[in-house]
Amino acid sequence: MKSQSSNRSFGLLFFVVFLILGLWPLKNSLDPNLYLISISAVFLILGLTNSKILSPLNKLWIKFGEILGMVIAPLVMALVYFIVLTPVSLIVRLFGKDLLGLKFLEKKDSYWIRRNKKRLSMKKQF
Repeated sequence: MKSQSSNRSFGLLFFVVFLILGLWPLKNSLDPNLYLISISAVFLILGLTNSKILSPLNKLWIKFGEILGMVIAPLVMALVYFIVLTPVSLIVRLFGKDLLGLKFLEKKDSYWIRRNKKRLSMKKQF
């Protein structure tokens, strides 16, 4: 049942994509691309009838998404690391901040932090 629903979604998605691509030339007052519109009609028919013909194309599309995810996710994480975190770290180090309190201080007797808040009852936690 799941693959039929997936095939239907796949067919309708590609119907919309090819229809938009086929009608795109209308934006510039040109004739629509009839080949792409006919391909979109085929995807519409196959999608509405839950055709098994879409299964291999659907599996190929899913594999393409997985490969794309394996490539894009590390790139985005590397960009976030090098564009956001590295400059922030360098600025913090430049100003000599110890945000986590990791520096060893010889004059300090204890690293315990005193809390001035009153303790609450643990009977109704949520």
